[in-house]
Amino acid sequence: MKHCLSFLLMLAVSASVFAQKRIFGDINTDALVAHVGFLASDNLMGRKAGTVHGGAAADYIVSCLRQYGVKPFYDDYRCPFSAYRNERGKAGYWEVNADSVRAMSARCHRRLDMNNVIGYIEGKDTAEYVIIGAHFDHLGTDETLVGDKIYNGADDNASGVAALLEIARNFAASGIKPDRTIIFAFWDGEEIGLLGSRAFAQNFEMSKVKGYINFDMIGRTTYNKTREHVVYFYEKGYEQFRKWQEEYIKEYGLELKPDYRAVSRLKSGGDNATFALYGVPVIWYHTDGHPDYHQPSDHADKIDYQKMKDIAFSAMINLYRMSSKDFFE
Repeated sequence: MKHCLSFLLMLAVSASVFAQKRIFGDINTDALVAHVGFLASDNLMGRKAGTVHGGAAADYIVSCLRQYGVKPFYDDYRCPFSAYRNERGKAGYWEVNADSVRAMSARCHRRLDMNNVIGYIEGKDTAEYVIIGAHFDHLGTDETLVGDKIYNGADDNASGVAALLEIARNFAASGIKPDRTIIFAFWDGEEIGLLGSRAFAQNFEMSKVKGYINFDMIGRTTYNKTREHVVYFYEKGYEQFRKWQEEYIKEYGLELKPDYRAVSRLKSGGDNATFALYGVPVIWYHTDGHPDYHQPSDHADKIDYQKMKDIAFSAMINLYRMSSKDFFE
């Protein structure tokens, strides 16, 4: 009986290893270059939220997900939402909170219409979710600038969107059904208040979300750091997240030297903050600030695509393990 149990355990481990080998396809560097090149091109005019150019970025993401065979999470890939703000003469921020919107509706106010893009791969357990996300909006243009007037946003955050698209393609191509349903979320309105992720969270049963991975600026090297530098934020108390990353670097020879930062409910930095506020365990990949941050000079030719590839690969494995009940309860 003891030998029988050992054999069954060996089979289970072998099956898990086989599944990982199948799902961990290659992150295609040419695809990363193409995605960033399009999203950060002058034609998209900085992808400002609520503009036709932001809508063009959403259309591109939809076309990719459809081509990969990733299904829309709702009736359509595009998930429309609106934000409201006081008229220009009064102070305030863009709001998606229902109470704030109701209070504003009695007076003169502004409205901005946007779209998240959300796809998914159904899990064996359709009542539990893991989510991986990146925002696709940026700062648009400024006609008063002398010279380059377009905030192309190659690192912020075409880099994150490109990585997320490649991960979605790999998961869809693998044919594997994860334990938990995986949601691929492309957020709009991040640059003006995390609006896309906040709108999603307010209309979703967040207790069913068991983990969230965020990409925001993963394609550059900051100031005096080595090119392998990446900041790896993770929820304090979930040391397995750090162990996973250390394991992948050694096993797969990834050219990454993470700055590990364990933070309790990381409430700043990007869309990860939305999920942290709901108590969802978060992992956030970020390669730190650089001189082109929020500048018109954030161009695609400055991206380190090998670094992006290694980050995307390790995040893909994290996502798989986070979606598996064998590894993460």
